Amino acid sequence: MSAIGIVETNVIARGVIASDAMAKAADIKLLVSTPVCPGKYLIIIQGTVASVKSALAAGDREAGESLTGSVLIPNVHPEVFPAISGTTSIDQVGAIGMIETYSAPSAVMAADEAVKSAKIRLIEIRLSRALGGKAFALFTGDVGAVRAAIGAGVNRVKEQGLVLSTALIPAPHKDLVKFLL
Repeated sequence: MSAIGIVETNVIARGVIASDAMAKAADIKLLVSTPVCPGKYLIIIQGTVASVKSALAAGDREAGESLTGSVLIPNVHPEVFPAISGTTSIDQVGAIGMIETYSAPSAVMAADEAVKSAKIRLIEIRLSRALGGKAFALFTGDVGAVRAAIGAGVNRVKEQGLVLSTALIPAPHKDLVKFLL
């Protein structure tokens, strides 16, 4: 069973220390460990639920007061990983959907829920780099599926108050599609 864990700090040095502690605490794969805008540090790990939970506990401890968010997503959808790394291969683009959030962890949670709830394909999950701390999930499918995915993704994170905006483009222009893939 694959899980994903996300830690975000508002102090870069504490994020580096937390990342190291997480990698040493359990048998996990470190997917992302990097500074992001605006002066935050983002750590994303993958492993079994138990390993990710253990690593998150170590990361949270080391982050201390700099911790701005910590998330465990059990049974993460397999499309989340290539969407985070920007390696998704999309053959055909239908309608385009987007969920924009104020944080990377909320964008990953929204994307995971969106792809689990409707027949869509994740294109990308862009995580706070050169976005002023914002993040977004971008996906494609038929109009109804994209609409349902947006609703499910937003519902998953709306209680956090971190959803900034959504978009649905039923028939994107071919010139736009080039820039989204």
